[in-house]
Amino acid sequence: NSKLRHVEKDVLIPQIMRDRAKERCSDKVQAFTRCCQETGLLMVVKCRKENSALKDCLVGYYSDPLFYEECKTEYLKQREEYRATGIKKKKQKFASNV
Repeated sequence: NSKLRHVEKDVLIPQIMRDRAKERCSDKVQAFTRCCQETGLLMVVKCRKENSALKDCLVGYYSDPLFYEECKTEYLKQREEYRATGIKKKKQKFASNV
């Protein structure tokens, strides 16, 4: 049964999308983080370029219907495994090189 509940469509699948988009935009995440660490309180002003690049990368994934379908398929696979085994898959943490 691949029918999705409201919470699955609006919370759980978008969470997978955020996690995977951050992974795919990791170079921009690292550049923004590095800029913030180097500039301290002036990061709002000095890291605009890095922040813009990161936002553009993430929004590109969030608005991609194929990426949504890919993440939905991943969610349905996880849900099916959970229903079959009763064992919840641990949320994957992505290592940061920062």
